[in-house]
Amino acid sequence: MEIVYDVVIIGGGMAGLTAAIRLGQAGLRVAIVSRGDPIVCLSTGCIDVLASGENPLEGVEKLPENHPYHLVDREFIKEALNHFLSVVKEEGLPYDGTWEKNRKVLTPLGVGKTTCLVPETMVASTADGEARLHVISFAGLKDFYPGYILARMPASDLSVLEMGRVSTMSLASRFETEEFLDFFLSWLKSTDIKADLIALPAVLGWQKAPAIKDRLEDELRRPVFEIPTLPPSVPGIRLHRALVRKALRLGTQFYRGRPISTVEKAAQLVEAVTLESPGRPIRVNGRAFILATGSFVGGGLISHRSGVEEVVFHLPVSYPVDRMNWFGEKFLPPEHPIEEAGILVDGEFRPKNTDLENLFVAGSILAHSRVLRYGCGHGLAIVTGEAAASSCLRYLKWQAEGDTCSKTA
Repeated sequence: MEIVYDVVIIGGGMAGLTAAIRLGQAGLRVAIVSRGDPIVCLSTGCIDVLASGENPLEGVEKLPENHPYHLVDREFIKEALNHFLSVVKEEGLPYDGTWEKNRKVLTPLGVGKTTCLVPETMVASTADGEARLHVISFAGLKDFYPGYILARMPASDLSVLEMGRVSTMSLASRFETEEFLDFFLSWLKSTDIKADLIALPAVLGWQKAPAIKDRLEDELRRPVFEIPTLPPSVPGIRLHRALVRKALRLGTQFYRGRPISTVEKAAQLVEAVTLESPGRPIRVNGRAFILATGSFVGGGLISHRSGVEEVVFHLPVSYPVDRMNWFGEKFLPPEHPIEEAGILVDGEFRPKNTDLENLFVAGSILAHSRVLRYGCGHGLAIVTGEAAASSCLRYLKWQAEGDTCSKTA
């Protein structure tokens, strides 16, 4: 007998995992279909709610009326972000911050990145050019360039540990062992540290990072913080793994690494998606579906000569018609009109211009999101993932009540 899931989520990134966790906590049977590692694994791991002004929620009110944030109210945004904070804390990955205040974390280029909620390992991060840091690097480590930091923060010092050929991921694994951590602390104590803060690339382990950071601070008697590196990102992978763990604990079934070959519909309902397989195709049945595949970077949208296409359900896509105006003259700041591309939805996050009643949409694939322009990627994913899940719950409740009434009659 084939399993019929209550909700099938297409996309295993921030929006999809957020929706899965909310639905799992409500007792629903959930499946996630994902082609590969999502964009969150490449990110800094920080939660950008809105990178404009000091108060992100006040900034939301100033966004254009068609921005997806306006589909929910301020209280819903607060509740969604609070829920995120509670989930990652439960999974041993505590975050710091409030939705009412932005902050800047130091990047490998020595400049500050505006964000809102940060991993506990980045709490002490500062981009103040007058701050005195003791920067730690590892010989042979790519994707981390302390020279940029020292150039912008001239009062800082640098120590380099000879480790041979290393990567951020291999270092994170080494930090999980007591033997290496003892060795690193012994080496660090032998250096002449005069700075107020110690900064190092984000490599302080996988599941033990907060505890490792605390131990370093206790023994060195000064704040320690991680600096996000270029992808692959250890903090981004930590975040993704924490959310996957939570979803698995709630019973979510994952179908990874297989593209969707067909979508089965009946009247106004999506009934199943079929996954490519070397043998017999895998059919994933659902009572409701959430599309959370991301925009162009995530592969949810593709462009070709005839326009822009949504790749799974082939939903109507809103985008600037004139290809000559898709991109601005400068790459930065990101003022590219093509960022408007995406799926238009109603107040229940159902796609407009289609009659499908059990399909909902979340994340950066929503039209007018402009996550680069507004600096709202993970924040928008969390909020709209929660919103799509809430709409799913209402739909399934309404459907169940209708079935009960029919049987009673």
